[in-house]
Amino acid sequence: MTRPTNTQTVPPPFPRHLAVLILLCMGCAFAGNHVAARVAFDDGAGVLLAILMRSGATVLVLAALVLWQHQSLRLPAGAWRWQLLLGLLITAQSLCLYSAVARVPVALALLVANVFPILLALLTWALGGPRPTARTASLMGLILLGLVFVLDVPGRLSANSSAGPQWLLGVALAFCAASVFACALWITDHKLSQVRGSVRSLLTIFIVFSSVNLAGLADALPGGLNLPATTTGWLALATLVVLYGTGFIVLFISVPRLDMPRNAPVMNIEPLATLLMGWIVLDQMLSAGQVMGGVIVVTGIVLLTYRKAVSKVEAKEPA
Repeated sequence: MTRPTNTQTVPPPFPRHLAVLILLCMGCAFAGNHVAARVAFDDGAGVLLAILMRSGATVLVLAALVLWQHQSLRLPAGAWRWQLLLGLLITAQSLCLYSAVARVPVALALLVANVFPILLALLTWALGGPRPTARTASLMGLILLGLVFVLDVPGRLSANSSAGPQWLLGVALAFCAASVFACALWITDHKLSQVRGSVRSLLTIFIVFSSVNLAGLADALPGGLNLPATTTGWLALATLVVLYGTGFIVLFISVPRLDMPRNAPVMNIEPLATLLMGWIVLDQMLSAGQVMGGVIVVTGIVLLTYRKAVSKVEAKEPA
């Protein structure tokens, strides 16, 4: 019996119903991770501690997978500085998003953070990429309209309602998370596309883990390493580690077989799942207008990512 060569073969895709089910489960796992984080934060846990625990557990599993697959960590010439920047951007994204989750309703933070496809399209255009089409621009406008309702701008502009500093800071942090994530995706697509996905993921999470450790040692975020006050907080931290780690690893392993150009929009179930979980676990309920805005945002993002994916697939097909 001959041993397989180093030539990478593309595994057959899962049946679509199975791929969709996996993506739905992963979206719900990531949603549960953020809800569990809010429970931990409400119990006194620090943001840095939560990121440290989830990235530490994930990097151990990824390292074991990379070693098992006998993959080299050597990067192409000139790729290390982009890899370092990618890791730092993902660190910033994690800090901003968890900090937003600690201040505003979880579903609201996730909906604002999920506008990254708009920012990515604009960034790509600004850096010499294709100009957004009229259809793409229309969908961007639809998403922004949905955000107006999600943020309850009409109500907050009325005389009877005002936005507190925590609300404003939370929304700003969620938008910052979307911005740095868009930059991270651009770097991944344009500067690190030649790096094997497993190696890139391991190095990125390792940089996140190392950066958060340094931030904690330097006390860069006061209270960032605070421990939970009760067992509830510790259980919430354990839950977010399991949900995030499971979602990340399963998605990482399954991506080659999930037919992502066709099925990726299914992952946009995350903010809607967060809305439901936030209501059940945290008793956080958005108004009817905000829920309607959330549906508009998710619909626009699904259409935007689906159209983009279909265009890429069609462009690769022979005429």
